[in-house]
Amino acid sequence: MFKRLLSPVQRFLEVEAAGGIVLVIATAIAVAWANSPWASSYRALWRGDLLFAIDDVLMTIFFFVVGMELRRERPTALPFFAALGGMLVPAAIYAAINAGRAGAAGWGVPMATDIAFAVGVLTLLGARVAPGVRVLLLGLAVIDDVGAIIVIACFYSAGVGALGLAIAGGALAAIAVLAWRRVDAALAYVVPGVALWIGLHHGGVHPTLAGVALGLAMPARTPSLEHALHRGVAFGIMPLFALANAGVAWDGASLSGDAAFVFVGIAAGLALGKPLGIVAACRLAKAELPARGLAVMGAVAGIGFTMSIFIAQLAFPPGPLLATAKLAILAGSLVAALIGLAAGAILTRS
Repeated sequence: MFKRLLSPVQRFLEVEAAGGIVLVIATAIAVAWANSPWASSYRALWRGDLLFAIDDVLMTIFFFVVGMELRRERPTALPFFAALGGMLVPAAIYAAINAGRAGAAGWGVPMATDIAFAVGVLTLLGARVAPGVRVLLLGLAVIDDVGAIIVIACFYSAGVGALGLAIAGGALAAIAVLAWRRVDAALAYVVPGVALWIGLHHGGVHPTLAGVALGLAMPARTPSLEHALHRGVAFGIMPLFALANAGVAWDGASLSGDAAFVFVGIAAGLALGKPLGIVAACRLAKAELPARGLAVMGAVAGIGFTMSIFIAQLAFPPGPLLATAKLAILAGSLVAALIGLAAGAILTRS
């Protein structure tokens, strides 16, 4: 029975680990390209309609998978408390460092965990990390994504448009009726899902949130759809997002003035705030986990990439602050990964 329950989680983690490798390659290509003699071609390619299609359309599918995973997993109290601590402490660190400065709006950037990168680091540690730590990380990351989604909806959306929200409301009602009637056919949700995306887009709410709503509403009896889309997201959409958005030009970032505080706030929030918040929350919840395993999980949870970059692009306009924020995400995530590997190197499975 336990093996049957664990196998879907194991498959999910295996896809994330392999996808993390592809994500690393895409990130390396983006950074190298953006700082090469052909940097102008990078900037020319990833803009306008193409960037909109990736960031606003394809990423909706990413959020859709997050919604389905949340519906399937139904995380328990411990991942919830761990995720909450891992979101509040980094946000508080950033807010304290950037209070009253131009980058104050970026407090949501260091809140997110990139599950693909985090699971990839745990995979490198192999059997030295107990299975329970991996499962807890998965639950934490799913709740973490939902927390980031709520932050985006509440704090990083544009002005509200009544007509767009009316369309979105009607679409949500149609989706709710389909779910209530237990309609299993995935195609039945396409038209109201598209209408929801259009309504949110014109209503001033980030349209990718339509993916979450649709994923939560989908019947739980569609595991094959979730599995197929998960692989497409892990090996296609997320690497493409990284290729389009992770190309930080070193000469575009700044480590002086307000930008320096943005850099420190994000890097410290990810590399220090995440593990501190997660470990403290788990201890308060009296989690029965090995101290070293908990420390490793907290460290790798500080690897914030996809969602952190996504929020940064909503928090900052194009320019030095955004470029510096992306650089800080890369730096903070790298430090978090190295800390996790170092801690895991002395971890004995217990």
